[in-house]
Amino acid sequence: MDDPGIQTHDLGLLNEIERDPDTTQATLATQLGVAVGTVNWHLKRLVAKGYVKVKRAERRKLRYILTPEGIALRARLTVQYVERSMTLYRQARQDARKALVQARHKGYQSIRIDGKGDIADVCRLTCLEQGMHVSDDGREPGVAVLEVRGQVIRLREPAATE
Repeated sequence: MDDPGIQTHDLGLLNEIERDPDTTQATLATQLGVAVGTVNWHLKRLVAKGYVKVKRAERRKLRYILTPEGIALRARLTVQYVERSMTLYRQARQDARKALVQARHKGYQSIRIDGKGDIADVCRLTCLEQGMHVSDDGREPGVAVLEVRGQVIRLREPAATE
């Protein structure tokens, strides 16, 4: 159970099953953004390991029930998810702070953030917290760039952008 991808799918399934035991595999697939076959594979694993029970609710309808072990697994996976998220958040803040120290050392007073998503948002908040002006104007001269690509944050100087 060390694969974060499997853990994420399992956690999503366990949460959705607890929320609506009468859900269908097609609905679960839509909610989790995966194929129905993927949901089926994960559900079979969870049932085989004793985390979920399947009962026939009607002739063609199934009801999924979390076992006590399934509830404990959901709690454990939730804690692991939060821990991984916080580790990623702390690392992004540390990387952003290092880049800001470099920018200040080179004399920059303003930063433009090149990137989108949660890591870019963390960079923006770190800039504000550190008193660094965040420029939204890509043409403003003398502005260093915090380049965000996935989880990688690096400082790019204006000369390298033009």
